[in-house]
Amino acid sequence: MRTVLSMALAAMAVVSATAGVADAATAASGASVQWGACPADVTKPGLQCSTIEVPLDYRRPDGRKIEVAISRLASQNPAKRRGVLLVNQGGPGETGLRWPADLRDGPGGGAKLPQSVLDSYDIIGFDPRGVGHSTPVTCDLTQEQQVRGNIPPYARDAADVVKQSEAAKAVARQCATSSSAWMLPYVTTANTARDMDQIREALGEPKISYDGYSYGTYLGAVYTTLFPQRSDRIILDSSLGPGGLDYDAMRLWGPGFQERFPDFAEYAAAQPGHPLGTTPAQVTAKFNQLADLYDRHPVPGLDGAAFRLVSFSLLYNNKAFPKMVNFLVGVDPSQPPAAAAKQSNDAPAADNNNTISSFFYVTCGDSSWPTSLPGYQLNVAVDRARYPMFGAAGSNVGPCAYWPSKPVEPKVRITGDGPSNVLMMQNLRDPATPLAGALKTRAAFGNRARMVTVDGGGHGVYLVGQANTCASDAVTGYLANGRLPAHDEFCAAE
Repeated sequence: MRTVLSMALAAMAVVSATAGVADAATAASGASVQWGACPADVTKPGLQCSTIEVPLDYRRPDGRKIEVAISRLASQNPAKRRGVLLVNQGGPGETGLRWPADLRDGPGGGAKLPQSVLDSYDIIGFDPRGVGHSTPVTCDLTQEQQVRGNIPPYARDAADVVKQSEAAKAVARQCATSSSAWMLPYVTTANTARDMDQIREALGEPKISYDGYSYGTYLGAVYTTLFPQRSDRIILDSSLGPGGLDYDAMRLWGPGFQERFPDFAEYAAAQPGHPLGTTPAQVTAKFNQLADLYDRHPVPGLDGAAFRLVSFSLLYNNKAFPKMVNFLVGVDPSQPPAAAAKQSNDAPAADNNNTISSFFYVTCGDSSWPTSLPGYQLNVAVDRARYPMFGAAGSNVGPCAYWPSKPVEPKVRITGDGPSNVLMMQNLRDPATPLAGALKTRAAFGNRARMVTVDGGGHGVYLVGQANTCASDAVTGYLANGRLPAHDEFCAAE
């Protein structure tokens, strides 16, 4: 207890000190934003863009500067305008300039941001430091490395962990020798939160409201912890734990996949005309059979790790369930080729170097990661036994184990200090940010937060997830009218 208490007090002292540094930097800023046209790859009706300069290192606010690109979807109703709503779709590594317009138009063809919210705020998007049209980072990733992505491959045994460690070391070396290596220690969640406060200052706003998804929940939690009195209405949708996207969070992908898969199995069993099975148990058995098959007999472009990773991504949203049925049928060698859902390889591969590189910069810069290879091998063995569908992926070793720089400051400790102004939204069965992590963040916030839990599956609740009137009304009611629930609530499935 003594050690834990000492660490907590030290973390609280760091939060106070770093907030003070940010305050000084903000006070020195006074630049107004000059809105203009957006870059060609961002242009959407009504969207304006600009850039601001922020300190690379907030401990030295007068030192080197970098750029942060911002966008605005202005309220068209001045009489109802409350202020600004910063939005973040997650990542880390995802661009954000288009996100205000995407929310207005309905992300992924889904529900649209209600007019009451559009009237109440200027919706502000931004490319976080290191990303997109902000000063970007790179690890000079090859196309093969980009295809591997930022999630470690499912490890069948200890030898697979050793093999992955070599690939992880290569990525870490490339990040350390890249043209943006000078940014390595400073592309962190805490500094991005400080950038958000610089955006607030540049816009001339006393407070900001915020709507963050996935990793964006951790960014929002850090912001409202560092700047509680500058936080207006805070929405955290599909929350990470209070430690952010660290090794513990990645290990939750195993149980997250296992808890979410029954939703798909039930859906698939009810669909006619495919050979996956007519009961959830049969569908689950078919999945496990195919995973084992590709573990033992990989083919060009598809092994067991890739099979599981594609399946994991298709569990994010119920709308992807038909694609998952087609995928499983298409890779089943017992089916005739005509039944397979073939994917064309003619289209040029997307350049995801910046997205994946910035993911590593943030996740490795935020946390101190385990460095023991035998430790990773043990965790992989444990998680593969407990959560055989995907457990041996999140627990596998990644570039952060070999990162060339250490975190420059302790993590911001999420606490209940501040106004009660945080609304958390969470599905019961989220594969990417499972309920277990969200409950820890909810506990850390104490009376600052309320959490609305939804009897649903998938990653994302408001606008991006399965439609649920109860959940949507909770968010819209808070953003537009300030109705924060008096206590935690539960929304039944619809």
